[in-house]
Amino acid sequence: MTHTQWYKDRVFYQIWPRSFKDGDGDGLGDLWGVYEKLDYIRSLGVDGIWFSPLYPSPGVDCGYDISDYMDIAPEFGGMAAFDKVLEGAHARGMKVIMDLVVNHTSSRHEWFQKSRRRIDPYTDYYIWRPGKANGRLPNNWDSLFEGKAWQFDEVRGEYYLHLFAIEQPDLNMDNPLVREEVKKILRFWLDKGVDGFREDVITFISKADGLPNDRLMPAARGLRKYNHGPHIHQYLREFYDDVLADYDCMTLAEAPMVNPKKALTYIEEKPGQEIDMMIQFQTMNADCLATEYVHLPFSLRKLKRAWSRWQRGLEGRGWNMLYLENHDHPRVISRYGSERMRERSGKALAVAYLFQKGTPFIYQGQEIGMTNWYPEDPEMYEDVQTRWHYFNIATRKSPEKRLRRLWLASRDSARTPVQWTDGPNAGFTEGEPWFYVNGNYREVNVARAEADPDSLLNFYRRAVALRKRLPVVRDGSYREYDALSGRRYVYAREGAGQRLLVVCSFSEAEQRFRAPAGFDLGAAELALQNYPDAPVDALRPYECRVYLWQRQAAPRYSCAKSPTTGSGS
Repeated sequence: MTHTQWYKDRVFYQIWPRSFKDGDGDGLGDLWGVYEKLDYIRSLGVDGIWFSPLYPSPGVDCGYDISDYMDIAPEFGGMAAFDKVLEGAHARGMKVIMDLVVNHTSSRHEWFQKSRRRIDPYTDYYIWRPGKANGRLPNNWDSLFEGKAWQFDEVRGEYYLHLFAIEQPDLNMDNPLVREEVKKILRFWLDKGVDGFREDVITFISKADGLPNDRLMPAARGLRKYNHGPHIHQYLREFYDDVLADYDCMTLAEAPMVNPKKALTYIEEKPGQEIDMMIQFQTMNADCLATEYVHLPFSLRKLKRAWSRWQRGLEGRGWNMLYLENHDHPRVISRYGSERMRERSGKALAVAYLFQKGTPFIYQGQEIGMTNWYPEDPEMYEDVQTRWHYFNIATRKSPEKRLRRLWLASRDSARTPVQWTDGPNAGFTEGEPWFYVNGNYREVNVARAEADPDSLLNFYRRAVALRKRLPVVRDGSYREYDALSGRRYVYAREGAGQRLLVVCSFSEAEQRFRAPAGFDLGAAELALQNYPDAPVDALRPYECRVYLWQRQAAPRYSCAKSPTTGSGS
């Protein structure tokens, strides 16, 4: 079957189901709630949906611990509700992709329960090892969620590997029977009509032969031994050749610790391509060191370097996935913007990424400017990773300092219920919400944003519509200007008889601005802005603008050959 690369023309919306919308009144978001809001999602200009896991799960890691890959959890409405949502999305011209989580399962999965009892053929479905002498673990690897990466199982009398929660044992992908199980999962959902997969930590599925100690990593030991392992390309190619090649689908790989050069070994558009796009983490590290739990002041320069590195690194060879938020990171306005200037900074952030080259993803609540959550009690957090950090890391610090770290870092800030109205429970449910609603819901909600033509929500609609109207955004070249500025992000796109200049302020103070040489702002259409006027020599707090030139109005110009010029300071 021909793969049409339809994903290059789409804008996706990520739904984290349990916090999106409750349709049956039990307090938990579900597919009936999603069905109710399909027209809202489509109104954003979105034509694709990514669902975080909907499968049956004990919920230790909020659905990423799967106990049955070929069903929909009853609390989400079961398969009947999924079929209705899939049909409704397709009827509205929207593609649907599912989360594929095959590095690990739930410890309650039938495979694991049989594997721990050595029942064939499941005996080697997981990574089991005896302990070493003197009670030592099989190796020195760390779990990314909870302590060391090995857990002793009393039934089997051996240790199993878990790179995440204790209840998330890693599958043994070196076993060809496990790879056949993955192919069955892929076929099941593709035959049902799903359009592709977001593949959770897929670069972890091949571990180093012999599982050696990791002697160089001071923290997250093992990461160099199980990320991009020796058989990763073999396994991904096998999945493609045996299943994915038969469908016009897309694949999006989550890939921690990846750079553009490494990404191209998976996504380069040439024979042998294994994956369509990658989720990289570098643009999420502008206020931290590798993880949000090692917090640093926000650096616009660091963010711009990451954005430009990926834009240039994949140019003409691979396709970018663009995002500002997802279920694994705190809210971006609280990190890279300003809660005090929530709407202005939210618009600047939107423009900064939506006009880059690639496929944009919008996370639920991002379009209305939802912000971080600041609970007063650490026990209020639900996330397994968050709780581990509070109760086991930096325990010599005061409870207040440890709690503030959670405010900055916890994934739970992205998992509070979507704020639909200023009514009870923010309009998320008529029951008792499964999780706490952010206290700012009376100010920040969809209903209020719908009523305001100048809201962040309506700005997202205009920005997405403009992006889709301009061929230059899909196919044009990219050139950054003013790279050394810590307060401005300025870049140009050129191609298809058009060029754009995108200008974004990341400061609460007004600043001087001078357009790069060769850009006559007086000859341009000001296609998008977040202030009612646009002085040519200044940028106001968190101001953003998109200038457009059509070929006939533009001087001869090439992003690739024009000299770099700076803006005024």
